[in-house]
Amino acid sequence: MTEKIQKVLSALEKNNMQGIYVDKISDVVPKIKELISPGETVAVGGSMSLFESGVIDLLRSGDYNFLDRYSDGLTPEDIREIYINSFSADTYFLSANAITENGELYNVDGNSNRVAALVFGPKSVIVVAGINKIVKDIDAAITRVKTITAPKNCMRLNCDTYCSKTGKCVAAENADFSGCPSDARICCSYVVSSHQRIKNRIKVILVGEELGY
Repeated sequence: MTEKIQKVLSALEKNNMQGIYVDKISDVVPKIKELISPGETVAVGGSMSLFESGVIDLLRSGDYNFLDRYSDGLTPEDIREIYINSFSADTYFLSANAITENGELYNVDGNSNRVAALVFGPKSVIVVAGINKIVKDIDAAITRVKTITAPKNCMRLNCDTYCSKTGKCVAAENADFSGCPSDARICCSYVVSSHQRIKNRIKVILVGEELGY
């Protein structure tokens, strides 16, 4: 573990979030098996990190009651129902768009279901994030989303936005929440998770490799 990673883990603990470190992406699933029990109701927010780390495959194993937003044949109404039911999940999984050295989580959402469940509802929240998500502070987190996270996700989702065409936000130079006027933008709600009232409700698995956007 580098000094920076140790600093982040310590800062998360001070903010009443449980910081957990694993060396490799392949260590994520075994660690998660220690944190959840068979039969739990589980749900996820949109995240490439959860696919890349094998978390989605684990949740689809049949050992859990998985509210699978990615199932084939779902209608928009079905997906909305899954989003609503996710608030009563035992455990909710997501990644973070950025994690500051001060132990803050920074997340930006389009539909806002992901950040809503992070903030309130599920009994336990598990964040899976690679070391590429670590930034110095909130200003750096905002810049990261505008120049890396949002453009890559908009390209992946074929969103008709400025960043999907240029590779960066129209307001990339501004450390604020401005952006393009497109109805397809995925930067609609901005959430900073700092000191938490419920100790260890949020658990952050920090992976010593790059993972997701």
